[in-house]
Amino acid sequence: MIAKSILAGLAVIVSLSASPARAAVCLARSMTLDEIVEAIDATPGCARAMKLFKACELGSSGDIRLGAAVEKKCERDFLARLRQPNKELYQRDMQACDRKYQNEEGTMYRSFTAFCRAEVAQRYSQSARSIAGPSPGR
Repeated sequence: MIAKSILAGLAVIVSLSASPARAAVCLARSMTLDEIVEAIDATPGCARAMKLFKACELGSSGDIRLGAAVEKKCERDFLARLRQPNKELYQRDMQACDRKYQNEEGTMYRSFTAFCRAEVAQRYSQSARSIAGPSPGR
């Protein structure tokens, strides 16, 4: 329980600090992939989750898990409310990310795909939030 509180606090601090400092925190603390995913889960809101993902990126296939955590966080803002045509459009946008680097070799391309997918989810989240209006705490 204490570890989760520390991770939540770290996630907030990391998401609010400057870029080099954010990266330094992830590296200096030698956070495991599981700890980074937990920190993303504990971070309030999609935008801050994305900032943490960028700060802690690995540049390899490990980013798939981090990106999936960001996708999940961002999808909370819009997925349940999307009508069928927009759900299909969202899925097409995600599939475009999957296809973009599918013929490339190397783990950095898996990272690029993870970032593409997370960015699509973030755009949909931003759009849904702008339509819904400002919410407290975001």
